[in-house]
Amino acid sequence: MASSSKPERIYDVFLSFRGTDLRKNFIGHLYTALKQNGVHTFIDSEELRKGDQISVALMKAIEESCIAIIIFSEDYASSWWCLEEAAKLMECKEQGDLIVFSVFYKVEPKEVRTPRESYNKAMEKHEFKFGKIQRKDESKLIQEIVKEISTYLVQTSLHVAKHLVGIDSRVAELKLMLNLKSHEDVVMVGLWGQGGIGKTTLSKALYNAIFRQFDGSCFLANVREASKNSKGLVPLQEKLLFEILKLQQKLEVCSDDRGIILIQHRLCHKKVILVLDDVDDLRQLEALAGGRNWFGGGSRIIVTTRDKHLLTCYGIDQDHVYEVKPLSYHEARELLSNHAFLTLQKLEIGTNLVYSVLNHARGLPLALEVLGSCLRGKKEDYTGEVSRIPNKAINDVLKISYDGLEENEQEIFLNVACFFKEKDSDYIKKVLDSCDVQTTIGFDILTERSLISIDDGLLQMHDLIQSMGMDIVRQECRNDPRSRSRLWRYDDVADALLSDVGDCAVKAIVLELPKLKELSIHPNAFPKMRKLRLLILCNVHISFHGPICLPNELRWMEFAGSGPWIPNFPSGQKKLVSIDMRKGNIIEVVKHFKLLLHFLSVEVVKRQSLLRVSSSTPLLCPVNDCNPASTEAPWLTPYCQRTASIRVFCRASTKLPEKLSIRRILHRFVSSASSRSDFQQLRYIKLRDCESLVSSPNISCTPNLEELKLWNCNNLVEAHELIAYHDKLQVLHFKWCPELCVFPNVLKSKNLQDLKLSDCPKLEKFPDILDELRGLKELSIRRTALKELPTSIKKSCLSREITFRHGQKPYKSSI
Repeated sequence: MASSSKPERIYDVFLSFRGTDLRKNFIGHLYTALKQNGVHTFIDSEELRKGDQISVALMKAIEESCIAIIIFSEDYASSWWCLEEAAKLMECKEQGDLIVFSVFYKVEPKEVRTPRESYNKAMEKHEFKFGKIQRKDESKLIQEIVKEISTYLVQTSLHVAKHLVGIDSRVAELKLMLNLKSHEDVVMVGLWGQGGIGKTTLSKALYNAIFRQFDGSCFLANVREASKNSKGLVPLQEKLLFEILKLQQKLEVCSDDRGIILIQHRLCHKKVILVLDDVDDLRQLEALAGGRNWFGGGSRIIVTTRDKHLLTCYGIDQDHVYEVKPLSYHEARELLSNHAFLTLQKLEIGTNLVYSVLNHARGLPLALEVLGSCLRGKKEDYTGEVSRIPNKAINDVLKISYDGLEENEQEIFLNVACFFKEKDSDYIKKVLDSCDVQTTIGFDILTERSLISIDDGLLQMHDLIQSMGMDIVRQECRNDPRSRSRLWRYDDVADALLSDVGDCAVKAIVLELPKLKELSIHPNAFPKMRKLRLLILCNVHISFHGPICLPNELRWMEFAGSGPWIPNFPSGQKKLVSIDMRKGNIIEVVKHFKLLLHFLSVEVVKRQSLLRVSSSTPLLCPVNDCNPASTEAPWLTPYCQRTASIRVFCRASTKLPEKLSIRRILHRFVSSASSRSDFQQLRYIKLRDCESLVSSPNISCTPNLEELKLWNCNNLVEAHELIAYHDKLQVLHFKWCPELCVFPNVLKSKNLQDLKLSDCPKLEKFPDILDELRGLKELSIRRTALKELPTSIKKSCLSREITFRHGQKPYKSSI
């Protein structure tokens, strides 16, 4: 939204004082203490204090400071120059642009008298924050000052936007509406307007301009989205209390009702500024700021919403509803120019093109930002797609950015819009990369086009842009969900899965419901979805009894629900990259990981004479003719391909290779079996809450598996022996498995980086870790029955984090 005319805050603290002796002693110590604590402090030089008037440089420094500390000494008020400085400080304080603290250095407040009546009145209102120096030890007072200043500086400004246009006039209007000079009334103001109009940007700018005038402040962003999680409004209540009360740790709120009482009780005498951004339900307001009597006198509550009626229901009168209007033509043109050009030397693009863009954006800041990014780098005579856009709704305007993307970026954009807004960006990359898109370059391009952003690891997308993406998918076929590429609404998913007629165009289904709900599936619905790559079903109950065949093209599968259905995969090579099952029929899924053989036993027996091999006995592998120097056991390969049980016989006189062992035979077997796997692409397995799982999956048929996580499997007893020899395995978790007691004696997974055996109280022995495991970085064995760690850990691993609980005493070390 013209750029803010207010000076940028450069200094944290401005020190105002008089006297060379004071500078060399108390002021010098205070300045050093502030600097050591990272507080950027302005202290003037003697050269600036010459003449009869306050210098321009000092005035500028005052305006660029957040906090001022006035140190009143015996002769402070006798200096007309110092009084000019103090008056300027008080002026900035009255305007709400500066916090002023005072220290009386070896002088009583009543002794500080000036010939200026306006200054005396300001002194009467001023809060003498740190008292008088003669009553306190100087070093203790300095510590107190530094602590107080540091607490105030924790309340930092919010990032608003890179290019602000038209913001100052709007902030000034809202300041008048808030009536900041009133210190008794609690004033509530609503910011109302359509999506993308700039409500959040304006509320952030307003918050930054006034939040230092209050005892506590909090900006709750995206209330509508944040309240949709499983805990409802409780996390928002906790954040509100934590930020306003400046707590060291969050208060634990057990319910919305309890949170309401806590907010009322703890904040009813506190002057606060609270912004509730993007509210769409009256219950949100009732749980976070239910009434004016919840807060102390002088408090200000600001609500942004798209629903004007919601503000009326909340009790905000029309005089305190501020309609956020579109930018003027000149403001819109400036904002478009800021985003379309990266250099200060801005080229003049064609008049028709500018008019076309401005006409379709209609003063909406978000649309101007996106379109400006699209025009970036275009020549001045460019008359491309913008000139061909019909004069329709804003979705059509925003769709220009989508149409200008390559196929890879379009696929990513639609998936994010339909499924993954505000999800972890690393998780999204895993999912989408498995579906044959390139997220590394794709995310960069989408960010440059202002279509997505990543904040604190979460992928963000504006509501307006998300709505546009969803509309693109709906337009693929309005009447038949099976003819669309993506499904996310319950009704559409239910309709598509009830039918088995004809081929289906669906590429992805993500259904995440807030509560458990019945979902009926035709047993032949999925085989018709030959393009299906992504399937995520959460909080659904599938009542179908029996197997439901899934397509081999499926890449990513998550299921967290219930029901007797049995996921089944057809024969042949599968393209599955990840499977995450919670509850459900996991045992049937695990069976797919097994090859024709179900058990492998290896026994080396020395006999005086070799026995004959009968068809009813396990396969006998004579090794009396093997090369004693050979440790690879090449003779084993043909047998591994035909049997599940191997017995190795040799004469008593035969000298076996020293390194030949059952473990090597197992490793050889795994290598041979992997080459014939149907799950060549499977990289992630996560099984949770499986009551029927007794042994971990046989992962010999998943040669590229990188992560295996088994959580909360109450009856899991054994970790399969072949886990120890999987070369690609990087993450291995067994957590909350109370019966786990059998684990491989040795680990040779040379790429293993993260091993967690937590909350497995019956696990008594930790495996030996060989030299090959130099990549192991994290190791957790919390709450197990382990009494000691093998010496191989200290000898073999370069670095890792260990959490070791012996009895009730946790032990942490870095080796």
